[in-house]
Amino acid sequence: MMTESVFPQLEALLPHVQKPIQYVGGELNSTVKEWESCDVRWALMYPDAYEVGLPNQGVMILYEVLNEREGVLAERTYSVWPDLEELMREHKVPQFTVDSHRPVSAFDVFGLSFSTELGYTNMLTALDLAGIPLEARNRTVDHPIVLAGGHAAFNPEPIAEFIDCAVIGDGEQAVLDMTEIIRTWKAEGRPGGREEVLLRLAKTGNVYVPGFYDVEYLPDGRIGRVVPNRSGVPWRVSKHTVMDLDEWPYPKQPLVPLAETVHERMSVEIFRGCTRGCRFCQAGMITRPVRERSITGIGEMVERGLKATGFEEVGLLSLSSADHTEIADIAKGLADRYTDDKVGLSLPSTRVDAFNVDLANELTRNGRRSGLTFAPEGGSERMRKVINKMVSEEDLIRTVSTAYGNGWRQVKLYFMCGLPTETDEDVLQIGDMAVNVIAKGREVSGQNDIRCTVSIGGFVPKPHTPFQWAPQLSAEETDARLGKLRDKIRGDKKYGRSIGFRYHDGKPGIVEGLLSRGDRRIGDVIRAVYESGGRFDGWREHFSYDRWMEAAEKTLPAYGVDVAWYTTRERTYEEVLPWDHLDSGLDKDWLWEDWQDALDETEVDDCRWTPCFDCGVCPQLDTQIQIGPTGKKLLPLSVVK
Repeated sequence: MMTESVFPQLEALLPHVQKPIQYVGGELNSTVKEWESCDVRWALMYPDAYEVGLPNQGVMILYEVLNEREGVLAERTYSVWPDLEELMREHKVPQFTVDSHRPVSAFDVFGLSFSTELGYTNMLTALDLAGIPLEARNRTVDHPIVLAGGHAAFNPEPIAEFIDCAVIGDGEQAVLDMTEIIRTWKAEGRPGGREEVLLRLAKTGNVYVPGFYDVEYLPDGRIGRVVPNRSGVPWRVSKHTVMDLDEWPYPKQPLVPLAETVHERMSVEIFRGCTRGCRFCQAGMITRPVRERSITGIGEMVERGLKATGFEEVGLLSLSSADHTEIADIAKGLADRYTDDKVGLSLPSTRVDAFNVDLANELTRNGRRSGLTFAPEGGSERMRKVINKMVSEEDLIRTVSTAYGNGWRQVKLYFMCGLPTETDEDVLQIGDMAVNVIAKGREVSGQNDIRCTVSIGGFVPKPHTPFQWAPQLSAEETDARLGKLRDKIRGDKKYGRSIGFRYHDGKPGIVEGLLSRGDRRIGDVIRAVYESGGRFDGWREHFSYDRWMEAAEKTLPAYGVDVAWYTTRERTYEEVLPWDHLDSGLDKDWLWEDWQDALDETEVDDCRWTPCFDCGVCPQLDTQIQIGPTGKKLLPLSVVK
């Protein structure tokens, strides 16, 4: 098998493509290890363009964790744009890594991290360019093990025929455990071939191998059951959970991109997990329990990362960063430490009920004061009860009043359309809220240059959430509802010009819904879309709704189902869901009860501060939710020069 660099062939093609710099590698803090000195080799992919993939924390962390190990190497690969894909096919240049430009097919493991299901066609492109058979059953012992991870891997059934295995949950320890199993198997002379190493992985109970499970269907199209077809393979596969984040202070040497990327900053994950209980939020459900990184651990990561990269902004990442029990001390300590260096701090978005002006001032003390982003999610009080987003309009107005009164001029509000039980009136109240925000901003600031941007995304029900049983709103209904809201905002003569309005039409959401709650029969749709030219479906300019619908109409009737069956249909408690055999730690009965609470508009408190609601995660992991404060301060106390 060819293992030498393909860069000589690739270099000749680069003058003929856009942004050739993204394919050359050599980024600051990248790693190239001697091929022959390593016995287990990983190719890691975020299946999107370099500008989106390089800053991805998950891939960056695993890249470093693996490369720190003796005898193990990891290299990165990203999706190539269609202009280079065409040339690579013409000149027979295979999918390559950017670190040493070796063919992806030469590696032991090809690991893909999916944060969204819309990257599936990019995976097929990469497999085909690499010369790896699209279907797992056609691969030999000499092909890489194709592994799926990331949030979308919590339901890998739509891509079951294309992957060899999937890991759900945290990847840090998982990739090291897999590495040792593969290393032992190779040292023994690869006994039993490909099936044997996959069987060893599956028997751990933490690696899902779709080929070792048969899916039985009922006459009406629903799943009857999912059954292991090998001895020793577990009926349910468990997620991985890293409990002590301070033991995993990655990335220690963040990658610095050569080309412009979506995030030009160094990022530190300050905690993992969320117990706010927003019913629409898959990330919050599947990453439980809450695990905080210590204030000193955060300080050390920031200091080391800034020295290694030269970035001038630090992103403090988590699902709800202002909920860290020591966020005020973290923000003040970092702002004090880097005053002279003008290092800015940022939070991805701020919960309305966690915002205070002192925190905001610390975050902007050394950087520029940009807009603030809040996510009420639901336009009406009723909808916020349905989704368990316990924020009142009074809370929001009070918060934005504080922001506008302290010098901010722009606020962005994020909402969703198509939530369960939603009506036109619920969505139209988004316009009322935006008007009230502008009015209050003008009142407290005495200025008329106040802006409020309303950004709306279509709701997609996700696996392992209370809304996994919910019907999805059709694309036509979504568009009609958003059209009414747009007309209402634009028709407001007094405030309309101060309100920005951004929204996505309902069509991408239907495709995402088809993929997120799909089963193995959806694999035929994905393949048909890929074969008809589908690429970069997460990019508006490349996405084609018609292509997806045509593929579905061509493939699904043979199974007696259609797109609506997967998207706009409500599920019952008795139905076997495609992901039921993948254990996220959440008790299915608890999820169902929470779904019933949503329909009754009943709110549930955050279990970090109240008695346990028995979601199932903590007993399964034999743990309690980790919360501070530690009482420590950032060290050193003096300003770092």
